[in-house]
Amino acid sequence: MLPKLFKMIKENELTKEQVGKDIIAGIIVAIIALPLSIALAISSGVSPEKGLITAIFAGFIISFLGGSKVQIGGPTGAFVVIVYGVIKTYGITGLITATMMAGVILVVMGLLKFGSLIKYVPQTITVGFTSGIAVTLLTTQLKDFFGFKIKNVPAEFIGKIGSYIQHISTFDIASFLIGIACIFILVYWPKVNKKIPASIIVLILSTLLVNLFNLPTDTIGTRFNEISSSIPKPQIPHIDLQTITKLIKPAITIALLGAIESLLSCVVSDNMIDDKHDSNMELVAQGLGNIVSSIFGGIPATGAIARTAANVKNGGRSPISGMVHAITLLLIMVILMPLAKLIPMTTLAAILIVVSYNMGEWSHFKELLSSSKSDVLVLIITFTLTVVFDLVFAIGVGMVVHYILKFVKDRNEKAEDELEAA
Repeated sequence: MLPKLFKMIKENELTKEQVGKDIIAGIIVAIIALPLSIALAISSGVSPEKGLITAIFAGFIISFLGGSKVQIGGPTGAFVVIVYGVIKTYGITGLITATMMAGVILVVMGLLKFGSLIKYVPQTITVGFTSGIAVTLLTTQLKDFFGFKIKNVPAEFIGKIGSYIQHISTFDIASFLIGIACIFILVYWPKVNKKIPASIIVLILSTLLVNLFNLPTDTIGTRFNEISSSIPKPQIPHIDLQTITKLIKPAITIALLGAIESLLSCVVSDNMIDDKHDSNMELVAQGLGNIVSSIFGGIPATGAIARTAANVKNGGRSPISGMVHAITLLLIMVILMPLAKLIPMTTLAAILIVVSYNMGEWSHFKELLSSSKSDVLVLIITFTLTVVFDLVFAIGVGMVVHYILKFVKDRNEKAEDELEAA
C-alpha cells in the first residue's frame, strides 16, 4: 500500500500546471466546506469550531495519506444523527473516545485488506441506508428551520417528531421565511452563477438581513456564548477495558459508516477522473484522520461525496487540493471565526435541508421499487430501520434478509434446473 500522493510523486505525475489547478480547487472547496462544517457540527450537538477542526485535521490527513487522488474528507451529514445520539448518551468525552476507537478499527480494516468487501454490500442496502440517513438528517433541522423553542430535542426519530408537534405553538415566522428564502437561493443560484457557491451567498445575505434589521431569530451567537478561533491543545482520551466495552457499539457504527461512505465516494470520483483508488490505503487514511481529529477534539470524519465532486469539477486532480482545502479552512478559522456568531441558525438549517435532499438517492430508490420483490423488501427494511433505529442494526438486518432471500432464490432456481434436466 502506498498513499496516492506519494505514488504520484514517485511516478512524476505532478506538474506545475496541475498543482496550480489543485490549489485553486482546494480554495474553492474550502469555501464550500466552511458553512457545511459549521452547520454539521451544530446539528451534531457540538460547538461550531469543532466542525472546522475536523475538516482541517482529518481532511488534511485523509488527502495526504489517502488512496484516492481527489477525495475530500471532513464531517458529513451521514454522521449527524449518530454523533448526536452518542453525545446524548455518553457526552462529548464519550464521542471523542468513540471516534478514536473507530479510527483504530478503520486502520485495522485497511491493514487486513477489508477494503474490497464493499462490493459485497448490495445496492439495495446502500441506497436504503443512505436515503434513511437523509430523512433523519432533515428531521434534525426542523427545530431551527421553523424556529421552535425546544431546549432538548430527543435523539430518536419518533421522539423528535413528537417533540416538534408538542412545541408547534412556538413556531417563529421570521426564521421560517428566512429559511424558505435560503432554500430558494440554494436551489436556483447555481443556474445563475456556478463559480460562487450558493451556500456562501445565503450565508452572507441572511446574516446581513438578520443583523441590519435586528430580526428576532436565533443566531450562532445566541446559541453559543463562546466560539474559539484557536487550535485546541492535543489530548489523548483515557481508554481502558471498561471504556472500550461501553463505547464499542458507537465506535463500530462510526467505523462502518465511515468505511462505506468513504469508499462509495472513491468509486464515484474514480468514474469522474477515470482512475482507480486503493481502498485499503483509503481505510487506513480515514482511520488515521479520525484518530487525529479526536486528539484535537473534533468529530468523526469521512469522505464527503459532494465536496469531492466539487473538487473534481473545479480542476482538482491530486491530493494537494484536499490539503489546500484544509489549510484554507485553518486560515479562515483563525481570522474570521468570531464573525460566525452573526450567522442565523435557520440559514444553517436550510443548507443542511438541501444537503439532506441531495444525499438521498431518490432516483435510485424509485428505480429499485420497480425491481424484484426481494430487492424491494430489503430496500424498505434497511430504509425503515435506519430511520427508526440505527445504521448498524439496519445494515445487519438488511444483509441477513438479502442473503437469506438470495439463498432461497438460488435453491429454487437449482431445483427448477434439475427438474428440467430430468
